[in-house]
Amino acid sequence: MKAEIITIGDELLIGQTIDTNSAWIGSELSMAGFDVMKKTSIHDIRTDILNALEEAEGRSDVVIITGGLGPTSDDITKPALCDFFGTKLVMNPEVLAMITEMMNRRSFPMNLNNRRQAEVPESCRVLTNAAGTAPGMWFERGGTIFVSLPGVPSEMKYLMNTHVLPELKQRFRSQAIIHRNIMTYGAPEALLAEKLEGFEAALPACIKLAYLPSSGVIKLRLTGTGRDAGSVAELVEERVRLLYSTIPDLIYGEEGETLEMAVGRLLRERGKKLGTAESCTGGNIARLITSVPGSSYYFTGSVVSYANSVKTKLLGVDDKLIENHGAVSEPVVIAMAEGARTLLSADYAVATSGIAGPDGGTESKPVGTLWTAVSSASGTKAEMHTFGADRLTNINRFSNVALNMLRKQILRD
Repeated sequence: MKAEIITIGDELLIGQTIDTNSAWIGSELSMAGFDVMKKTSIHDIRTDILNALEEAEGRSDVVIITGGLGPTSDDITKPALCDFFGTKLVMNPEVLAMITEMMNRRSFPMNLNNRRQAEVPESCRVLTNAAGTAPGMWFERGGTIFVSLPGVPSEMKYLMNTHVLPELKQRFRSQAIIHRNIMTYGAPEALLAEKLEGFEAALPACIKLAYLPSSGVIKLRLTGTGRDAGSVAELVEERVRLLYSTIPDLIYGEEGETLEMAVGRLLRERGKKLGTAESCTGGNIARLITSVPGSSYYFTGSVVSYANSVKTKLLGVDDKLIENHGAVSEPVVIAMAEGARTLLSADYAVATSGIAGPDGGTESKPVGTLWTAVSSASGTKAEMHTFGADRLTNINRFSNVALNMLRKQILRD
């Protein structure tokens, strides 16, 4: 069954508000077995709303609309819906009573704008909203279901979970859609696609593979479709096992697990401690590590050794190493990692030294150069990587490289 999403609001188009509603609705509809075909964002303009509704009616079974149901003059979704369905606004006593009770409970005065929120198109079925003042509205015409919901995320989710999704699941015996997300790091998208060329060519017609890259991490999404959910899940599971055997060194987790989560999981399973020594990443690795709940079990601390004096005084890096090789070098980053492991009483230490940019590069060490090292009881290893010129992008990529190097070392030990 085909579904689409229409979001209404000038604030979405000018970047004032980030549209998180569409992502959530799309995910929920997909898990319910719907094929989400299109998402449209439009102005609070009557003709734009009418055009979007007319186009959607000809191609989708279900259309979810969000936004424009507030009490102010720029909220014109309800009048536009009246025009589209050839109906008029009427006062709904049940909605009015709910709004009145809510305003009284909050000790807010009930004004004309609040009363107007209880006006709904006469031909709709009202979806009561216990999470706010704007009701949802359910329309049907020509075999297409239209559902209009408030743009406030908490209210939209309440109405979707309470009214919309249960009824859609009951009314449509749609095909099963099974997603599995496999997280990879260490190969750019083109190289990863080359490695998986044979795997992808052998996929059955009911399973599709998508590549979703972000800051060096590539999520591989396997999507299986079919009538029987159990059979589809079994087919997808077989392909997941084959994927693990095809690129074992690149897979670090599943279903949105981050590199810092994977590192934390490995450390906790082994009862090991971690410390960091960061120059170019400025504490970002420590931030990522401590963003994971339970990190206090395995993270001992961090030294942000941005200045060379901190490298020498706290981490014990020899002045001559910096003088002879420069701060961004293999000998220095190795000494940083070994010093951090001792200072922070850790089983593992990861260190970074590089040039994040946009300035500071040289011909031999351009902006984007990174040296990272991991130290453990089995020894200390260092790697060099080169990235682009954007500072924030580099800091994120530097951090991911270091975390992945650490992850691989933990698995080897």
